[in-house]
Formats: sequence, C-alpha cells, structure tokens
Amino acid sequence: MTTAEVSAREAEVLTLVGRHLSNAEIAAALFISVRTVESHVSALLRKLDLPDRRALARRRTPEAGRSPLPAPITSFVGRARESAELGALLAANRQVTAVGPGGVGKTRLALAVAGATARDHADGVWFVDLVPVTEPGPGAVAAAVAAAMGLGEELGRAMDESVVDALADRDLLLVLDNCEQVRDGVARFLEKLLTTCPRVTVLATSRARLMVPFERVYPVPPLSLDGGGESDAVALFMDRAAASWPPEHGLRDSVAEFCRRLDGMALAIEIAAARWPVLGLDGLTAGLADPLRMLEGGSRTDERHRSVRAALDWSHALLAPADQALLRRLSVFVSPFSLRTAAQVAGATADGLARLAEQSLLAVEPSPAGTEFRLLETIRQYGVEQLTAAGELDDARGRHLRWCQAQAEELVRTGPDWRIRFDAVGDDLRAAQAWAGDFGLAKRLAELTFARRLASESQIRFETAAGLAPSPGLAAEMFRQAAAVAGCRIRGDDMYRYLIAAAETTEDSADAARDLATAATNAYRFWSKFERLPAREEALALVDRARELAGDDPAARAAVALAEAGVLSDAFGALQGPAGNTVPETVARAERAVDLAHRLGDPLAESAALDALTGAQSWAGDTFATADTARRRLILLAPLPETPATVHERLDALGIAIESALGAGDLPGARRAGRELAEHPLLAEVGHRATCWLLVTEALAGNFDEVLTISDRFHQAWRRAGRPAQSALAPAAAAIAMVHGLRGDTVARGEWLAVLERLGVSPGHTYGFGAVFDTILLLDQDRPAEAAERTAPEPDEVWKWVTWVWLHWYVALRAEAAALSGHPGAAARIAAAAGIVAGNPVAAAIVERADALLASDRKRVAATATLFEAAGCPYQAERSGRLASSER
Repeated sequence: MTTAEVSAREAEVLTLVGRHLSNAEIAAALFISVRTVESHVSALLRKLDLPDRRALARRRTPEAGRSPLPAPITSFVGRARESAELGALLAANRQVTAVGPGGVGKTRLALAVAGATARDHADGVWFVDLVPVTEPGPGAVAAAVAAAMGLGEELGRAMDESVVDALADRDLLLVLDNCEQVRDGVARFLEKLLTTCPRVTVLATSRARLMVPFERVYPVPPLSLDGGGESDAVALFMDRAAASWPPEHGLRDSVAEFCRRLDGMALAIEIAAARWPVLGLDGLTAGLADPLRMLEGGSRTDERHRSVRAALDWSHALLAPADQALLRRLSVFVSPFSLRTAAQVAGATADGLARLAEQSLLAVEPSPAGTEFRLLETIRQYGVEQLTAAGELDDARGRHLRWCQAQAEELVRTGPDWRIRFDAVGDDLRAAQAWAGDFGLAKRLAELTFARRLASESQIRFETAAGLAPSPGLAAEMFRQAAAVAGCRIRGDDMYRYLIAAAETTEDSADAARDLATAATNAYRFWSKFERLPAREEALALVDRARELAGDDPAARAAVALAEAGVLSDAFGALQGPAGNTVPETVARAERAVDLAHRLGDPLAESAALDALTGAQSWAGDTFATADTARRRLILLAPLPETPATVHERLDALGIAIESALGAGDLPGARRAGRELAEHPLLAEVGHRATCWLLVTEALAGNFDEVLTISDRFHQAWRRAGRPAQSALAPAAAAIAMVHGLRGDTVARGEWLAVLERLGVSPGHTYGFGAVFDTILLLDQDRPAEAAERTAPEPDEVWKWVTWVWLHWYVALRAEAAALSGHPGAAARIAAAAGIVAGNPVAAAIVERADALLASDRKRVAATATLFEAAGCPYQAERSGRLASSER
C-alpha cells in the first residue's frame, strides 16, 4: 500500500479491521457513523483488490507483541524455574491454570510469563481481572472479557456467545485472573471459547483448578527457600526493603528464616519488607509470632488460607487502632475509589490512606479523574471478616448502600460523561444490590444498564427488581419493563413470559387484563422474535381471559380491542392456520382499537393500535393508507423519552415505516428510516436484523455498490448469531442474490441463494418478494417469457403474499413482463396495474414504460428514465435507456 492509495482515515479503519472489530466498534472508536465505516471498508476492498473482510484483516500489519497488561509498580524478582516451567506448559497447551493459595504470587508470575510470550500471538495478550465479577454465570465472565477487550454486546444473543464469536479467528493469549470466585462460570465460558476459537490460548490464575477438558494445571509453589540467604524469597524481601533502607548482606540468613516462617508467601513478604524501615527484623519477627498462634484454632483453618491469613493478621496487628478501623471500613468497596469517596463512606483521611498504602494494603492507581485507591481482593475479604468480627458489617454496608443509591440517582440525571461515571461505580452498585437486596437500587441498575446499552443485564436486573418489589403493583411494572427490554433484544419468548408473570402478579384485574391482552397481541405483532410462537388457541384463551377481567377500565378495554384486531385477524391466521376475521372486519377492529387508545392519551398504546391498523390496511390492499399510518406512528413516538418500552416501540415503528414506504414507492423515505434503524445503538451488533430492509431498499433502488457494502455487515452478523433460520431475514438475502445476478456474478449469487435456502422458502418468498426479485433479474437478462410465467398468478390469487410490501411491485413488473413477452392479455394487465399503482412513483413509471413498450414508442420509453431518476431509482432509469435504444 502507498499513502496515495489509502487515506489516513482508511488506514485507521484498516488497523481496527485487523483487530477484528465490528463496524459498530470501529465507528465508536473513531467517532464516526457505522455507515461511514462501511464506506471505508468497501473502498479498502476495492483499492487493495481483496475479496472480503477476512482477507482485509489479514492484510494489515500485525500488531505483534501487543500486550495491554497491567504495569507492575515494582520489579519481578526470582521465579526463574517457575517462569520456564509455566512458559513451556503454555507453549504446548491451549489452557493452563496457575493454581495456588491467595498471596502466593500467581498473578505476578502469570503477568511475567504472559509478557514474555506476547510476540507469539498476532493479536496480542489481554488481561482480565475477574475480581469485580459478583455473579457466577458464564455471561458475567464473558462481560468482563468484553469490557477488557472493548467488545460490544450483540443484541438478541447471550454475552458469552457474542464474545466467543468475536474471538473465533483471533490469535491471542487471554489471561484470566482471580477465577476462584466464579470458577463454574469461568469453566463453562472456557469450554465454549476453546472449542470454538482454535487460536486462542488461556492462562488462568485460581485457588482451585477449573475442571475443563483442555486444562493443564500448574501448581504455583511458594517462593523458593532453597539456598538460604540466596533464595527467591530472600531476594524479594531484600529488593522491596532496599527501596527505603537496604538491609545488610549479613542479615540474609536471618531474613531467610523469617521468610520461611511466612511459608515463602509473596504477599506476606511484600508487607513485611514495607515495614522493615520502621521495625527492623527483630520487630518484624516479634509481630509475626502472635498472629500465627491466632490462626490456629480460628474459624478458618483451611490450608489454602493459612499463610495469607498469617500475613494479614500480622499486618493488621501492627496497625494503629484507627488504621485498623479504616481498613475494614474500606473493604466495602469492590472498585477503585477516590479520597473524597473514602471520606464519605469510611470517614477516611489522606493521612490514613497514605499509611495503609505504605503498608501495601492499598494500591494507588492514577486515573483521569485523579488518584484512586484499591484494595487487593484478598485484603478486602480480610477486611470484611474484620467488619463482621467487630459487629460493624451492617453499619458499613449501610453507608456504602446509601452512597451507591446516591450515585445511582445522580447518574439518572444525564450528562455528557455519565457513561464513564457509571463504568467507574457500576461494580460497586452491583455488589451493594447483591447483598442488600434493595428494590430501589435494583430498579435504578436496570434503568442505567439499559441506558448504557447493556440490554441483557438490564433485562435480568428488571426481573430481579420484580422479585424485590415491595408491592404486587411495582413487581408487575418491573415485569413489564423486563418484557420491553426482551423485545428490544429480539427475545419474544421472554417478552411473552414476563407479561404473563405481570398478569399473575398484579392484584389489579384491569392491569392483569391489559398484560394478558398485550401478551396475546405480541404473539401477532412480533411473531418473528419468537422461537416458540404461542399457538393461536393459546393466544385466543388469553384474549378471552383479558376480556373477562377488563370490566369498564378504558386502558384494559383498549388493550383487549387491540388483541382482538390482531389475534382474530386473517394475518394471524395466515401465520398459523385457518384465518379468523375477514379483511373488512380486521380493519374495523383495528380502527376501533386506535380510537380507544387515542382517547386514553397513551402514545404507546396508540402506537401499538396504529401498528395493527397498518397491518389491516395492508391486507386490505390500501398501500398508501398503510404508509400514512406508519408515518403517523413515527411522529407520535418522536417526542417520547427513551425508556425500554418507547425504544422497543420506536424500533418496531421504524421497521414498519421502511416496509410500508417501499410498498408505496417512497424510496427516499424507506432509505431514511432504514439508515436510522441500521445505525441505532441497540442494534449496532445485530447487523442482520438492523440492515435487512435497508438492503431491500437499496437493491430495489439500484444502488448496488451500497448493497454489497451493507451485505458484508449483514452476513458477518448473521454468522456470529449462529446462522439462524429466520424467515424474516429472507427478503434481504433474496435482494442481495438478485444484485449479484444483475452484476453477472453467478458464484456470489449461488452463495446467497444458499443462505436464502437456509432461511426457509415460504409462500411469501415464492409469490411475494421472491417473485419480484426474480422477475427483475429475468427481465434484465432479456427472458420476458420466463418473467411472465414467474408472475402468472393473478394478484388476488396470492393476495396474502403481495399486499404488504409487494403488491405494486408485483403488478407493475407483471405488466412489463406481459408487454415484453407478447402475452395476449398484456393490455388488460397494464390497464389493471395502472389503476392499482396510481400515485406510486416507481411502480407507475414501470407501468408507463410497459405501455410504451407495448406500443413500440421509443420516445415514451426513454422519457420514463426521468421519472425513475426523480423517484430515486437509478437502476430502472438506466434500464429505460437500454430498452429505448434496443434494436428489438
């Protein structure tokens, strides 16, 4: 590459592609839109003459030796034999666990070995501290890995699945530190990671082996005591003590004995060396005797803790009473904290923190906001035990809880840096909520994590809040919020389950009626989000029960009316079996639902009712009314604040707006809504769902380069999602296949037809979008007879598959196929189509061209190019020019 070939911005994008970041992650890193990233990737593929994104990732210069490891403040001393042994194990095995008691030095050894092997991995070494993880599942472990590596969440998938897919083709070493507290979650995560990611190697530290199939265990021994005064243990003591007052060489043998009494535990030796300038060796030895005796017969005599406990008890005994109290009060923090925070929660002073830091009981860390302090986890746990023994645990946790509540409330007040502030205190909020079981904090955490785009965690938090709610009404409301988040995550089954739970929880019969009716409605409205769509009989039973409970309550009656409009409609029948209402009855029910919802003054209820009306109008073949109603929904929702329910409703409204605009030939309107949906933050990692209808729009318009650019994101996201067989994605796959066919790329077309086959061939494909895309391609290839055969059925024979988006496209292309093929009924087809598509700029232009072709009027055919250009359809404009100049 030369600088003339690739711009500076493209080079930045290329580097991030090489790190295997998604377009959404690249956009966030460079502060540009996803659409801009897609354009840069497309340009790079063209300039570098590469076939796909994978080749582009391989083209970048590998960041060999990338090693974002914590930088130890002190030097790594000794451990030559252990480093060599652990390094050799790591070179020969994909998962090695360094096992040993707390304080033995597992982390420092792991960091040293990892740093030495960084250049063996093209994608570097990544360090993940699992101390803040308070939940046991693999999702929480995966979330910590994602946070450390800057990976985003994939909407509609578990976090562990998202992370595993993101690392599938990376060559890296992952260091997982402090696995013992979430051992089961780590084990389950690693089983999935190592079976899926062949070039990922894992080095874990834990107090116990993880028990996974790939695991090789390396027991980390205490520091070597062999060699007396020349041992590793003595070398560590001498190195740390030399920072202030170097011990005399003649004391080495005495230091060796002292280190032996500490069992060679690195943490204990570090703490002792820090006190050397104050107490000297005699004082250290005297202070060590009593804590060792206290350990014997104590409540925790487990061998894993004996040496660390001895060191900590000894260190604690040497502290002044005020510093002992401060240490245990600080133990409530699980994240780094500032002096100001420590003063608020623990009554700390700068001098007190400094004294603890001097004893290596507090780690001092710089941050953008200033100096922060952190308790090592072993010391923090020790402090919690001291709080319990002192009878101060409830009081300290109470102060910490109040501080967390205040932080959560402050974060609710939005500001430009609130996400940074949330990330800084989030683990403390989670920990406080876990032990306190506080409803208010659980609710705030659910709201904050949703706003932070952590949708999967938000859903769980709302469910947790429901279990902690002080009243049935609040519990039901939390279930409703969880249902809305599940809807945003494309989890229809969870959405349905939560609404049923809300109905069963609330004591208000009208609310229960609304929840049951909404659950039934959602089975109709969001059928593509379900893995197991409830049977029609089940939905009908919910409607019947809701009708019984609704009484005269206006909101409940509106919800029941909406359910009746959906569940009893021909549309739902088309999905599951025999139809219910006729089309006119469905339209009437939908209009009644809209009227009732509008009287309530509830925009969300009215939007849901308008959605039902768009469906009814489309089934009635009223294409323009459908588009108008869809636009009305967007206007209604625009001023609402972002809550789970409003976001869920707006995402759906955008999708319907795209489809209905396409049906009416409003390509610019479809494109605007499509881009907004594709770039919505919650959908950034679900490219196959986010870009589906934007792809269809660009394909119908003829913006083929744009289709190929977006299709890369679509395919990658679909592959990461496990290649789900979701028929809702089929229009996009068919559109992409058509574009490759128009470009003459039969190989790529075949690949996308295979994707389409996996997604499932439904009647909607055969008679709806499939007929439209196939006919466009057949006409382009000058095969009008086959195009006429492909559109042989009359529209009213296949109305269920063409009325939604495809009616105008179907009848217009059917008319052109008839004109070009010499069909005897061509004139009648053209006349019928003209009456149907009047007002649709694209379809009307196709019908006008068909009529001109039938009359062999070249000038009229050529004039339609102007109509297509005005409608934003460059492909059809170009086709008009070709047809007008054809010898035939």
